[in-house]
Amino acid sequence: MTLTLPQLGALLMLMAETGEADNTLLKERYGAAIDGKVRTALNEAKLVESEKDGRVFRHVLTDSGWARAGEELRAGIPLRTGGAVIARVMLAWLTTSLRRGDRSLAEIFAPDLLTPAPAPGVAEPPLPEAPAAASEGSTPEDRVRQAYAALAPAPGDWVRLADLRPLLSDLPREAVDTALTAINRSDGALIPEGNQKSLTPADEAAALTLGNQAKHLLAIGV
Repeated sequence: MTLTLPQLGALLMLMAETGEADNTLLKERYGAAIDGKVRTALNEAKLVESEKDGRVFRHVLTDSGWARAGEELRAGIPLRTGGAVIARVMLAWLTTSLRRGDRSLAEIFAPDLLTPAPAPGVAEPPLPEAPAAASEGSTPEDRVRQAYAALAPAPGDWVRLADLRPLLSDLPREAVDTALTAINRSDGALIPEGNQKSLTPADEAAALTLGNQAKHLLAIGV
């Protein structure tokens, strides 16, 4: 399926909202909604799931939708007329990134320098050591935040749950999942891996399912 510009804009709007939003929010922030033929096409392609919430449609970006949005971004967004929605999405992302204060404009617009894959037979760098023993009375949410801080280069950076969970192996998985869900509802975000083909068995085992969607990456301070 070749995406039209409105369909691509719809995927990017949902991606910018960490995968879920209703039409009221989308109209307020981006001046557009996911309606009519665009919604029907994305639903049929299983890139977006939509359901009525009262009188307004609420949309969820599926795992396939995340993967497709990532593919489109990596391929480069075509310069065509009528891309106002896409421009608004990218501008909103840029504004949010600058407000976080963890990256300058120079860093954001720096040339793309890909990190080479390790040579065959060369082990990847070891994971950071687990944080020092938590003080008595630390909650599972405190522990998750400490583990995230040990892994993330800066607040708001994405960390794989497959890297996070080993630092919390002394806690019951249910307690970690509850803490992750609480953080997702406050100052954090959980999203699926955009490139589904890159998922490892460890990623799949560590994933947290929310709203019938497997989440593989965590950011705190977003």
